[in-house]
Amino acid sequence: MKDNQLKPEEIWIPEDQGSQATRLQTTLTSSEKSAIQKYAEIVMGELHYGKLIKYEILTSLLSPLPGALGFFLRKQFYPQILGEMGRNSVIGKSVTLRHPQKIKIGQNVIIDDYVVLDAKGDNNKGIIIGDNVIIGRGTVISCKNGNVEIGGNTNIAMQCFIQSAREVIIGENVLFSAYVYLIGGGDHKTDRVDIPIIAQGQVVRGIHIRDNCFIGAGAKIQDGVVIGRDSIVGTGAVVRKSIPEFCISAGVPAKNIRFRQSAGDKLRK
Repeated sequence: MKDNQLKPEEIWIPEDQGSQATRLQTTLTSSEKSAIQKYAEIVMGELHYGKLIKYEILTSLLSPLPGALGFFLRKQFYPQILGEMGRNSVIGKSVTLRHPQKIKIGQNVIIDDYVVLDAKGDNNKGIIIGDNVIIGRGTVISCKNGNVEIGGNTNIAMQCFIQSAREVIIGENVLFSAYVYLIGGGDHKTDRVDIPIIAQGQVVRGIHIRDNCFIGAGAKIQDGVVIGRDSIVGTGAVVRKSIPEFCISAGVPAKNIRFRQSAGDKLRK
């Protein structure tokens, strides 16, 4: 596989081609499951009364707590429900956790208020956050049976949206401005006209952002894109094709403007 290409994968082809419900809709609307079973599957991935009760008690009591007391208590007790939580990491108030056993947080991580970490999926690894990462207020990281990996020392600003139906891999030292969207949920198939689009399944590839990149405010990066290391994506850009390393790309759709140059390169010219 070339470095700037992600191999497509076809997912979720319904057994009944007349089905008009996604997997989540099927879970929520099933008449064969009780309300508590549906809730447990959405929140925890399974109905395990002991784990569910612990989750409910800890999140209900500790999630809304503001200030230093909230930070301290969540730091002490949230490792009991998370897959992993490293030393000196803090979680802000009103942070939503879904499938928390598949959320792994490294050391010295800051999760700001109102962030959503949703690792839902049947057989995925979930969300893995490296050391020294900052995730800004109101950012949503959502798995649709995919994985999200965030490398160390990455800074994700407020109100970003990261969705993964296969894999979204963000390297180290990556800087996100506010309102960046990573649309890793794949593309819906539209070949057939005899059934709704919602019933035709999806093709997913994933998104890779290599080390040391800078993503400008409001940029939207579509499924299948690889952004090469040390590249810059301009404000408001819509990235539909992969970007080579050390490149500056901007516009709608994004186009490669020029390659970055060091001070030494400029002086030699």
